[in-house]
Amino acid sequence: MIKTSSRKSMHVFTLFLPEIKELLSKKDFNGLKSFLKSIHSMDLAEGWRYLEPTDKIIVFKLLSPKKAVEVFEDLRFSEQTYVINNLENEQVSQVINEMAPDERADLFKELPDKIFKKLFQLVSKEEAQDLRELMEYQEGAAGSLMTTEFVELKKEMTARQAIIHIQENLRTEYTKDLYSGFVTDESHRLIAAVPLQDLLKAPPDIQVKDIMLRADLIKIDAEADVEEAAGLFKKYDLLDAPIVDKENVLVGIITIDDIVELIDKETTKDIYEIGKMDPKGGEIISYARATTIDLVKRRAGWLILLLIFDFLTGTVLKSFENSLSTVVALAFFIPMLLDTGGNAGNQTSITIIRGLATGDVNFKNVSKIIRLELSAALLMGVIIGSVAFGRALLLQKDFHLAAVVGITMLLIAILAISTGVFLPLFSKKIGLDPAVLAGPITTSVVDIIGLIIYFKIAQMFIPALSF
Repeated sequence: MIKTSSRKSMHVFTLFLPEIKELLSKKDFNGLKSFLKSIHSMDLAEGWRYLEPTDKIIVFKLLSPKKAVEVFEDLRFSEQTYVINNLENEQVSQVINEMAPDERADLFKELPDKIFKKLFQLVSKEEAQDLRELMEYQEGAAGSLMTTEFVELKKEMTARQAIIHIQENLRTEYTKDLYSGFVTDESHRLIAAVPLQDLLKAPPDIQVKDIMLRADLIKIDAEADVEEAAGLFKKYDLLDAPIVDKENVLVGIITIDDIVELIDKETTKDIYEIGKMDPKGGEIISYARATTIDLVKRRAGWLILLLIFDFLTGTVLKSFENSLSTVVALAFFIPMLLDTGGNAGNQTSITIIRGLATGDVNFKNVSKIIRLELSAALLMGVIIGSVAFGRALLLQKDFHLAAVVGITMLLIAILAISTGVFLPLFSKKIGLDPAVLAGPITTSVVDIIGLIIYFKIAQMFIPALSF
């Protein structure tokens, strides 16, 4: 279930909040219990932080069993642990045993060892086995996203038998996001898939084998990368997909809500990494909950690292101190050259990083991409170099200085775009996140080498520096 903040949901809850507080103050728990039925589970979870700590437990205990599970699944981890720590074991057991298997596994992965051991004793034997299996998958593997709530069908069943089988084998009160049945053999190996809408529209006596669809294109290995799973959902416009082990045995399914949550986290993570902040696994910075310390922790580390890189720029400037003191006008164009180079590098690196994420860029077509980008770099270098030359000539009325600025701009553009191409590819090749490495290194390379190029060309073209 997606745990993202919704402005609309927050506003909905604030409409209910005064009446909830009034009923709590009057201790009208029967009235509050009835009133809570009219509030959507997601709205309750989104607005949970507006309740007083003691009121949260009262409200939670008044929820119906189904709604309590739904609300609990959508709470943030800190709120989940608060609820767990303030409920009796019987109530905790009811909630965690009725949670969706994947949601329960996500919760237990975050728990400290002491609380994990305590709660694990409250999990039923059947659910405990599921929990163990789900927790074995590494973070980032498709199996870590799957749920074990799915329906197995046999190809000899009729449509009517299949529908009855689904009704009899699902916990209808708690199961959600069911879009397909999956056809397996006697050893539970995957054969095919049957969308529920096809099953419902089919004549009652038609056999499943006559309406089932191929599953080999949409099945996902449990150990496959989650990005591969997301790619399949996008390519085939899926609502769910079967997860199989190495023996092609059906072990679970991934549903569209898991993929949407994954994409949301990955997008948030990439944005924060490009912006040079601690991504914390894609956790959104919410100003409604953030503190000054939270913001500093997320940002300070990168700022210090980038500051250290900038020390190198200062060292380069100091080494060309004589050139600057001789031709002071050289300093006028440094910000323009470096900023434009940094912008060109970032444009390219972001395009490459995005392409790597979507699969548009890979090591099979990398030579074509390099040729394309270097051609674009040369053309853009000529264009912005000409503009820089014109600007310098108008400002200083010195052809030699203008030529230095124009040629430097051309070379910096080529350098920046080349760096923006090669660094993300290199990062991917050695197993690092391209968004983490490419940004600061690209800017630093352009700043340091760009300054060296600028002063070396100046020494070649300006007579006063020819020594």
